[in-house]
Amino acid sequence: MRQTVAGIALAMVFALAGSGAFAQAYPNKPIRMVVPFTPGSATDVVARLIGPRLVESWGQPVVIDNRPSAGGTVAGGIVAAAPADGHTLLLASSVFAGSAALYPDLPYDTLRDFAGVTQVGSTPMLIATAPSLGMKSLRDLIALAQQKPGQINFGSSGIGSGTHVGGEFFKLAAGINVVHVPYKGTPEALNDAIAGRIQFVVTSVVPAIPLVRSSRLQALAITTRDRLAALSEVPTVAEAALPGFHYDGWYGLIAPARTPRVVINKLAQEVGRILRLPEISEKLASQGATARPSTPEEFDQMVRNEIAIRGKVLKATGAKAE
Repeated sequence: MRQTVAGIALAMVFALAGSGAFAQAYPNKPIRMVVPFTPGSATDVVARLIGPRLVESWGQPVVIDNRPSAGGTVAGGIVAAAPADGHTLLLASSVFAGSAALYPDLPYDTLRDFAGVTQVGSTPMLIATAPSLGMKSLRDLIALAQQKPGQINFGSSGIGSGTHVGGEFFKLAAGINVVHVPYKGTPEALNDAIAGRIQFVVTSVVPAIPLVRSSRLQALAITTRDRLAALSEVPTVAEAALPGFHYDGWYGLIAPARTPRVVINKLAQEVGRILRLPEISEKLASQGATARPSTPEEFDQMVRNEIAIRGKVLKATGAKAE
């Protein structure tokens, strides 16, 4: 009996020592950060802020791999199938939860095949149009949609994306019938909004702020409860037309399921440290995003909640994958 107890104790010591050694050895090769949208999209901008800092910290290259397609499910499938060693990660956005609620036959199980590392940030959405369309307020847009039911189009960064869900939520709250036009990413949606090929766009603020400041895009409203310091002149949706309305987008880092906990914790701690650096948090703030590092457990729970919320919105508006 003593030998058995001693053997178990010795095995536990070796296991703990091994996990510590595993954490110290990580990363031992380049990190691949898969982004579900095109270069220049809000998610891509955030990934390219974090990536170089991880290189500085750990001395391994960080490769940003843009895989825009099918509402982020292609990127998700790549990460779900990758080795669970922490060297392939998904820089996810709200699309991750939206796709889980929208697509019936995903190539992965959103809750089973992934492990949350940390929330990275949150961002309001912006409702905007081309200046040439002459809409000066959100009430103007709502009035136009009421006059032309089913004839007004809005663009998003893809089916199931945070911008898509934000547009559907706005549609539901305003009681209007508008048509969703999905794009591969935010830059493509913004280009068509600027050109007036779609009547309005729901977009992350990160890539839209320069366009608003250069008068290429007409900002109508911000979706959060409070105004955004970077666009303080733009009212909230609640102020402009729909009292009580609020909606946030988010970003987060996700690993394949069964990634060792010591690796997930090491990643969460280092990304959290990076996000707390004044120059990083200030850079995010200047582009309309807020750094929000979290524990892996907190992020996992948030994703579960977001899937449920987005499922309700999409079901209520009848939105479907195309």
